Amino acid sequence: MATTVLIVFLIVYLGMILGGLPFLQVDRTGIALLGAIALVGFGAVSPEQAAQAVHLPTLLLLFSFMVLSAQLRLGGFYTRVTRRLAALPASPPALLALLIAAVAALSAVFSNDIVCLAMAPVLADACLKRRLNPVPYLLALACAANVGSAATLIGNPQNMLIGETLHLSFAGYALEAAVPVLLGLVATWAIIAFLSRGHWALAAERLPAPVAERREADDAVFAPWQTAKGLLVAGALLVVFLFTGLPREVAALTGAGLLLLSRRLHSNKMLGLVDWELLVLFIGLFVVNHAFQETGLAAQAMAWLEAAGLPLAAPMALFAATFVASNLVSNVPAVMLLLPAATEPWSGPLLALVSTLAGNLLIVGSIANIIVVDAAARRGIRIDWRSHARIGVPVTLLTLALAAAWLLLRLPR
Repeated sequence: MATTVLIVFLIVYLGMILGGLPFLQVDRTGIALLGAIALVGFGAVSPEQAAQAVHLPTLLLLFSFMVLSAQLRLGGFYTRVTRRLAALPASPPALLALLIAAVAALSAVFSNDIVCLAMAPVLADACLKRRLNPVPYLLALACAANVGSAATLIGNPQNMLIGETLHLSFAGYALEAAVPVLLGLVATWAIIAFLSRGHWALAAERLPAPVAERREADDAVFAPWQTAKGLLVAGALLVVFLFTGLPREVAALTGAGLLLLSRRLHSNKMLGLVDWELLVLFIGLFVVNHAFQETGLAAQAMAWLEAAGLPLAAPMALFAATFVASNLVSNVPAVMLLLPAATEPWSGPLLALVSTLAGNLLIVGSIANIIVVDAAARRGIRIDWRSHARIGVPVTLLTLALAAAWLLLRLPR
């Protein structure tokens, strides 16, 4: 049976690398789900064991913040913030700095993917209206969302998983991540501003012809009360996370329940904005990785690496493995794969910072990048691999170098 589990595991992670499987119309979520189904079907995992393998606190926390972000999106909060930012009478570099700061702050609380999904189309339209080249600002949106989301244990799905699984302190992690994140944001601004000098303006003849599409979510009318409700719940949750020992998933789920009790926003609209595919991806990977761990093959692989002089329990080895795996299979599958190696107090912050910052390297490195590139394409703005890598590669290398230096200083002597 161990052989069956290994084959399924390898197929699933091959699918994570390729983003699909040859001759099949499935994406990463479908592959993870099919892998879990195959393990149950072959009898390698019972339905009860599959259910127990799912880490429910992580799913509840992730779901709850999806509901919170849906509340703010339907209330027009992200649209209002983006339009106000884009309308500021600031120079292009100053506007870039303000955008990076705002996006990072929002991503630290409301999840980087949601922020990019809500802000990218509005930002693109606003830049075109001001005759500004939208590419530097859209790439800044993606990079700042990734870097900013590393600041907290609720900024992105992999950080939620790490925080819930390793029972990390919310305030303790935020203090640990503050310096590398702030330095990373400054570095992001400096790199984009330097590489974009002389290319801020967009000539009239270069204006793209946007593709017609539905924009109901993009043009959400600002609703002060609905926005205030969402921000009030978010503020209350941050207070609970920082100053109490209440389970984060319980507090977040309670907040989501309060938001669903609405006289104006129908629950089906809010639940329709929940990323159910991401939740299913988590479920499938939980089952597949649990089955692989139970075979003992993962422990054997770690022992082999240690014998070869590459112990994953060592900081630099885990740093390198996280960087490589995050760009091969995406950050969430990479974190699930490497979590068993996170046995030291520094392992959790390292895993969270590196897996998140590594996402800026290539377009496929994070969902946030893909969201921004797709939103740009729907408006006739082309961001190809080369133009993204021109910004993403130096941003990734410099922010990771800053994080490595900070973690090295913080390691016990």
